[in-house]
Amino acid sequence: MVEDLNFDIGINIMPTIREDDGLAMSSRNAHLKPDEREAASILYKSLTAAQFLHEASFAGQLPLPAQVFIETVRESLESEPMVSQIHYISIDSKNTMQPLEEVGTDGALISIACQIGSVRLIDNIIL
Repeated sequence: MVEDLNFDIGINIMPTIREDDGLAMSSRNAHLKPDEREAASILYKSLTAAQFLHEASFAGQLPLPAQVFIETVRESLESEPMVSQIHYISIDSKNTMQPLEEVGTDGALISIACQIGSVRLIDNIIL
């Protein structure tokens, strides 16, 4: 959008600031009970499982269907009993934010949202 509207500004993409166990820092984390807080680390674990899959495909040299990444993340999230609902798992272009059919050398943005207890948590990772 910045380019489309010719704004004279730059956008710097920075890594997410995380807790020691990988959970993205957020004011929502304060609403988690201790056992929910422990379980919440599954979000980052699920994203890093997808990152490992991408790296194992020679950093996208062997393109993989986006659905493979979705299923990897879903299986990881579903392995944690305290995840009561998965709201979304999306695999999108880093540049256009449009959904991707496959992930290759350009990588992708994987975004997730799920429910643990009464708290809706979100996270993402760039491949």
